[in-house]
Amino acid sequence: MTGDLFAALRAPAIEPIADGATWLRAYADDDAVALIQAIEQVTTQSPFRQMQTPGGYTMSVAMSNCGELGWVTDRRGYRYQHEDPLLQQPWPTMPGIFLELAVRAAAAAGFNDFLPDACLINRYAPGARMSLHQDKNESDMAQPIVSVSLGLPATFLFGGAERADRPVRMRLESGDVVVWGGPARLRFHGVDTLAQGTHALTGECRYNLTFRKAG
Repeated sequence: MTGDLFAALRAPAIEPIADGATWLRAYADDDAVALIQAIEQVTTQSPFRQMQTPGGYTMSVAMSNCGELGWVTDRRGYRYQHEDPLLQQPWPTMPGIFLELAVRAAAAAGFNDFLPDACLINRYAPGARMSLHQDKNESDMAQPIVSVSLGLPATFLFGGAERADRPVRMRLESGDVVVWGGPARLRFHGVDTLAQGTHALTGECRYNLTFRKAG
């Protein structure tokens, strides 16, 4: 069992990573159960799916979205759109607990007045990974990214301004939140291959909520 049997004993802490980037350890621990329930509600409406990159590669991470806009990828490219392409209907409304957590976490990291209109929900099974990339499909680069980890621990890779820059490796536990913006907004980042395990909250997977101001 990889689950956080002692998660209740973790003390929240704020740890700078780089100029504009902050690691909020255990920040979402108290909200974790409610966040999982909200994920289930959203994905009942817009199910998880493994999207295809413009190059034809099927992503190992399963995804869904909620909010006014949702991030999608297919042969036509990476983009945000108002409708779920699988169902041809608007994405589910962003749950209140999602919005409240994202706004609060951004403020704790020094970014006030953050109001996300998009939440990408990623589900990682063992063996899934996310290669180094930049978040640059959003219209307002002055707004930060807020990333929430739930379930199995994962190694987050926080790189530099160039893909070749060696990334910092961070072991994110369930409840950890990473916020980056300002001078760190376009830094490359990714997730190393998820190891096998079982978590008391999510079973054999990890969820990641990524909040952005996309429109």
